[in-house]
Amino acid sequence: MTTILRTLPNGVRVVCDPMPGLETLALSVVAGRGAAYEDPARSGWSHLLEHMVFKGAGGRSARDIVEVIENQGGSINAATGYERTSFQVRALKGGLDLGMDVIADLVRRPTLDPADLTREKQVVAQEIAEAADAPDDYVFDLIQRASWGDHPVGRPILGSDATVEAATVEALSDWRGQLYAADRLVISATGAVDEAELMAAAERAFGDLPSTLGAPAPPPAAFIGGPQAETRKLEQAHLVFMLPACGARERDYFALRIFAETLGGGMSSRLFQEAREKRGLAYNIDAYADTYADHGALGVYAGCAAGDAVETAKVCAEELVKLVERIDDAELARAKAQLKAHMFMAREQPLSRAEQGAGQVLLFDRLYPTSELAAEVDAVTPADVARLGRRLLAGQAATAVLGAKSALKAGEAFSKALSSKA
Repeated sequence: MTTILRTLPNGVRVVCDPMPGLETLALSVVAGRGAAYEDPARSGWSHLLEHMVFKGAGGRSARDIVEVIENQGGSINAATGYERTSFQVRALKGGLDLGMDVIADLVRRPTLDPADLTREKQVVAQEIAEAADAPDDYVFDLIQRASWGDHPVGRPILGSDATVEAATVEALSDWRGQLYAADRLVISATGAVDEAELMAAAERAFGDLPSTLGAPAPPPAAFIGGPQAETRKLEQAHLVFMLPACGARERDYFALRIFAETLGGGMSSRLFQEAREKRGLAYNIDAYADTYADHGALGVYAGCAAGDAVETAKVCAEELVKLVERIDDAELARAKAQLKAHMFMAREQPLSRAEQGAGQVLLFDRLYPTSELAAEVDAVTPADVARLGRRLLAGQAATAVLGAKSALKAGEAFSKALSSKA
């Protein structure tokens, strides 16, 4: 069946994507704004607000919000990212109206009680502390700072204790109006859904939302690069290296995905084979594309013994440069097959499919058929990969190292190996 994109009179867009044969549905209401839209004083407020709307909304208590969905066999969740905030319901067939009504209450009619805010600040403070205590989480905060500096994407989505504590009910209410405005709101439903039913539910729940413009887009992010390192008494050293690449809207996006897949996307990747299988340097090692709408980076993560950190860093740099110089035909074909498999598998999961549809609308103002995405992947050539690789090597690397003192030179070793081999 055909995926359909409609727009309500107030600008709210609606994606209807039926999946014949399913007895369940997924509903995502996605606001195309998140932590990247925060100024320094509001750092962490988008995430805090996501917590707060679940404390009470539309006359329901926090318990009522969950129970009314779960009593019908469903589940409800939410997620805050840098460029979007998503509210999600999974439900049995026939659960669309209830899911839409509950999410509309969360987005439009949260209680925002001062006593709840005081308690939730404590919860978020514990979440911030937990992230700081988890080295394989915290090292990614370090690399964000090293890569993007003072830009909002250089700050943790959770914010800081100080900025979260500064939030008031009135200020959060104002931020809610800017964050969840109609101009960047997408309703996306997949699975056991019907267009007429979905459009009626969307119109009822969001059709009278004022056609206002929300928080303006942040300034473009410039990749800064440079080192970040912290000493901790850990069994492992955690290393992340980043190089400036392209955004999701750019020509080289799929070349970047292919590059990351070949370098460290699976057990047959160059890094896994060289660093783990041949040398036994790291148990966990992978590469990934970290992309936003208009900017992005290639990332490499490794967890290794502190004494192996420098050697692991050199291997990462060497394999990266080798890939810039040449990608084998067999590697290219394998990376394309893996990337298409990831996309197709996601399309078989209703919630992933709903989120993907909303993301496409927010990025491109249209939907991309799977066949068109597959064609984009298949069109990537060795020359495209080489061009993307040269772009990676043209910028200063960002490095983050967390672990024993003996591991801290890994960042410098990566940068030196990269420059000497390039």
